[in-house]
Amino acid sequence: MVALLIRGGGCWRWGLCPKASTPQPPGRCWWKMMTDFTREEVIDIARKLLRADLRNIDLSDVELSYANLSGANLSGASLHEANLIEAHLPYANLSGANLSGANLSDANLWEANLWEANLCGADLSGARLYKANLNGADLRGANLNGANLNGADLSEAKYNADTTWPEGVDPVAAGAELVED
Repeated sequence: MVALLIRGGGCWRWGLCPKASTPQPPGRCWWKMMTDFTREEVIDIARKLLRADLRNIDLSDVELSYANLSGANLSGASLHEANLIEAHLPYANLSGANLSGANLSDANLWEANLWEANLCGADLSGARLYKANLNGADLRGANLNGANLNGADLSEAKYNADTTWPEGVDPVAAGAELVED
């Protein structure tokens, strides 16, 4: 059983799904409005998101602003165009995840594993990527303006002329590879 907290239609919903690694048909997940929960139940839900196993889950276009997914395993997950503004993702495993077009502005990705993640067109402006593993990540068209890349591993990361880097960052010196589209 996997616990999920999502926002849709202007309200928060809490869901329990049998298995997050495969898409679930309608009716297989149980959803409840957040206003129906007690304070203790909400705290319990938040704890379940920490270090959650969300491998290969499809969270495309989902509202996850300010979500605390610290240490979560999101390897292979699809977060295409997800809204992760100021999301808390330190130590999260996002290896091989599809974050194309996602909004990760001001997100905390300290020591996150983004190995071979697809970040094409993602907004990472102001993101904290301190000691993050971006080895082999696809950063074509990504906006990294104002991001903290101190100690980040950019070896073999791909970028293009549309990628915006923080002031003072030399992607070639950091081991990233310029690719032609």
